[in-house]
Amino acid sequence: MASSQTEALRGSSVAEACERVADQVESVIMGKRPVIDLILAALLADGHILLEDVPGVGKTSLAKALAASIEGTFGRVQFTPDLLPTDVSGVTIYRRGRDEFEFRPGPIFANIVLADEINRASPKTQSALLEAMAERQVTVDGSTYPLAAPFLVIATQNPIEHEGTFPLPDSQLDRFLVRIEVGYPDVAAELTMLDSHGSVDPLLSVRPVLHTDDVLTMRRAAAAVHVAPALKQYLVQLADRTRAHPQLELGMSPRATLSFLRIARVWAAMRDRDYATPDDIKALAVPVLAHRLLVTPEADLQGVTAADVVADVLDSVPVPRPRSD
Repeated sequence: MASSQTEALRGSSVAEACERVADQVESVIMGKRPVIDLILAALLADGHILLEDVPGVGKTSLAKALAASIEGTFGRVQFTPDLLPTDVSGVTIYRRGRDEFEFRPGPIFANIVLADEINRASPKTQSALLEAMAERQVTVDGSTYPLAAPFLVIATQNPIEHEGTFPLPDSQLDRFLVRIEVGYPDVAAELTMLDSHGSVDPLLSVRPVLHTDDVLTMRRAAAAVHVAPALKQYLVQLADRTRAHPQLELGMSPRATLSFLRIARVWAAMRDRDYATPDDIKALAVPVLAHRLLVTPEADLQGVTAADVVADVLDSVPVPRPRSD
């Protein structure tokens, strides 16, 4: 199956393959192409996603549609205060008839994993998920089990309801490559949704246009995108500016800089280019950086947001100019 599906990628660029996947996902989540593009970019950059939005805007359907489009497996974890780490990773049970222990994998063993309302679980359970995100493996009772590739966690949070929640620490937020808000559909998209989704589950019409092996091939192609030394310097200058910004207590980490470089390459490949540009950096700055930055209490009282600071940093750091021959 994998070899026959990989044939579909031959002769297609990363951009063309992403278009096919995005078309499938958009048939389920209408009018949200920018959101879908960011999710595909995170997938190809081997990162994870934090979706912050109110219930009912299609976060679960989006994750399921993405898994179906790449012929991947889908897992879902509904986070609650009584959820245990083994409910995520799996558990070892004793098989009496065989006189042996058997590992039963949890829902984390999937290509696309939806961690629903992650801030409702205890910090211990959150850490179990985040450890799997970072290491691409889980350890249960002294045994280590690798996770399938590609592996993408889409964690959700409700930005309105905070009662009974355990907010993610800044060190854990930094492990998410991007933070995205889905938002409500516009009027035209919602009307179309009523006509097409009113009586039929749109997920039934999603067909695989790629295989998971194709995703890994696309990752390798995106990793070859050229990033000029001047653009790397620009990225480092942005990071340095956040660390010295008077309205920030916490700036970009080195992990953030490396993650930014990876997704900038992917963003360029998705636009059918073999080189990255400053516009790629600017387009990705808010979703990649805003959740990693911590504004000072004084700035917070003045209504300054992390996104505001990102915009200020972009304005204050000179953009590298192309070399003139």
